[in-house]
Amino acid sequence: MGVELVEVVRSGFRECVHRGSVVVLDADGEPTRELGEVHLPIFPRSTNKPLQAITLLRNGFEPVDEAELAIATASHFGEPDHLALVRRLLDRFGFTEDDLACPPDLPFEDRARAAALADGPRRIYMNCSGKHAAMLATCAINGWPTEGYLDRAHPLQQSVIATVTELTGEPETDLGIDGCGLPIIPVSLINLARAFAAMATGDPGTPGRRVAEAIRANPRVISGTNGPDLLTMSATPGLFCKIGADGVHAGALPDGRAFAYKIEDGHDRARIPLTLAILHRMGIDWTDAHAELAALPVLGGAARVGVIRAVPGILG
Repeated sequence: MGVELVEVVRSGFRECVHRGSVVVLDADGEPTRELGEVHLPIFPRSTNKPLQAITLLRNGFEPVDEAELAIATASHFGEPDHLALVRRLLDRFGFTEDDLACPPDLPFEDRARAAALADGPRRIYMNCSGKHAAMLATCAINGWPTEGYLDRAHPLQQSVIATVTELTGEPETDLGIDGCGLPIIPVSLINLARAFAAMATGDPGTPGRRVAEAIRANPRVISGTNGPDLLTMSATPGLFCKIGADGVHAGALPDGRAFAYKIEDGHDRARIPLTLAILHRMGIDWTDAHAELAALPVLGGAARVGVIRAVPGILG
């Protein structure tokens, strides 16, 4: 079982609490705080995307710029700038939206979603479409079939499995299927954090370092308007981080300090306050922007009547 990590306080009363597990590492990769079940495998969901992108670079994928590499790691909100990057990538390798094997969806961001309602769900709107476009490109580069590129036995997915198990040190186990249809590898939080640290501190020009730098330079590309990663990285120079569905988040600073966590109930409102509490624990330079994100408002009508925050003292 996880521990109490985030609380929702309304009108002076503790309304509810979100439980989970979290690990914080120092620059040497050693834990400075472990709460809950940090050694048991979880499905990292989209927090895996930076590791998957390393596989693409290792297999010859060469983005035209950092934004294109970032969209290959993105859980994008389906906004026009996101779709333009996905279309550019598809066009460059002679693919169309119909070649994407991710399921049709609507954009996540409200205005983009409203504009897309007349069209209905499309594959390119799905938040993983950039990753799928980059996977198609990698198949084309290597002469691999694009039909069935989601299958575990496909050469691309075999390479992804090998990369993730190498970077995390996790033994290969039974795989799950992620929301976009790709195989997903269980990883413990402590090894997920160490993989992010390795990317952030890798030698310049290595695939892991390139992925970290592309994400750090393009926080909007990997998320969208008011997205947790955009807000957190914009407030914290040098931070590289990536959310995953169902309450997963991992990140690292340039010196290798890193974190990973899983909120048990997967509620998004717990994410930003917990991430900010972790960054405070890691000793970042604290600003007014951090303080605002660390205590999100609970509204009653149009008035602020409470706060969503990390449980006081939980991270020491």
